[in-house]
Amino acid sequence: MQNTDMIKKVKINNLGIIDNFSFDGFQNVNLIIGENGTGKSFLLKALYTAMKTVEDHKRGEDVRTTADILSDRLRWCFQTDKLGDIVKKGSETPFLFEMYWNDDKFSYGFTKDATIKVPNVINEIEPLKSNSIFIPAKEVLSLFGIILKSREIDKVFGFDDTYYDLVKALRIPPQRGKNYSVFAQSRASLKDIIDGKVEYDENSNKWYYKKGNQKFSIGATSEGVKKIAILDRLLANGYLTKSSVIFIDELESALHPTAISEFLDIIDTIAFEMGIQIFIASHSYFVIKKLYLNALKRKSSIPCISMSKENGIQYYDLLDGMPDNSIINESVRLYEEEINEVLG
Repeated sequence: MQNTDMIKKVKINNLGIIDNFSFDGFQNVNLIIGENGTGKSFLLKALYTAMKTVEDHKRGEDVRTTADILSDRLRWCFQTDKLGDIVKKGSETPFLFEMYWNDDKFSYGFTKDATIKVPNVINEIEPLKSNSIFIPAKEVLSLFGIILKSREIDKVFGFDDTYYDLVKALRIPPQRGKNYSVFAQSRASLKDIIDGKVEYDENSNKWYYKKGNQKFSIGATSEGVKKIAILDRLLANGYLTKSSVIFIDELESALHPTAISEFLDIIDTIAFEMGIQIFIASHSYFVIKKLYLNALKRKSSIPCISMSKENGIQYYDLLDGMPDNSIINESVRLYEEEINEVLG
């Protein structure tokens, strides 16, 4: 199922360390690669704050303007008291953001002097019923209560809104009865990967890992199991829908290469059979290689945005081959070094 509701085009100027970014070929699965400090997380968070702003607008009893919602989102997602601090250092031109959801435009911008309010926002997107989500590199299950307290009680910076939104989504109990068959199949596969399941005890407000008749504290559970359990819960409780967008930062974090491969197969199914759009940021050769193979298998484009300190931003399609990036180059170098050592 090719998604018809998705982020189609994005243009960004002067965000963090990103000078200029412009791409109009996003698909169901999109990969952002690069070494640390090249702006991958900044890019993901900029897209996420835009999507959540559009989804929050006119939802329920929320009467805030789009500008008010966006201002709060940017402040808490980027953890800054002054919005102008996310503008590229030394730039004399404003930060500009432009996104097209299908053919509808969402855009805004401000200078380094901006304080707590975005001055100008254009939102041509009709209110959405979808729920997008950001899965950060660090797991949240063992920090569940701490994240809620820091945001809802203390109201201090520490865990940005990607963590807070995820915790709120995970609090929703699993649905009973009918769910999307693709989700049910994916959940079964996820359970096989972690060889058990992770459950939330509402009485104790704690998460546990269950394997057979044994029950373990979530703190004693591997990071990889907890990350996979997060996706399982979101598939089970109805938070995700066909128009959701999933952002995953450093998907490979704490996952064994085999688990990475299996996890990405599930992502592939959710994206192409359910129609959910997914953005993955990574600096793992295994992630790039697996998505390249998935593109060949499905004969479907997977855009790859390569961010490099040396070469800037370059754009590839994994359907056409592996991208030119320092991650790939280092993997090839190590292979050649091994061959030279073995063969003398």
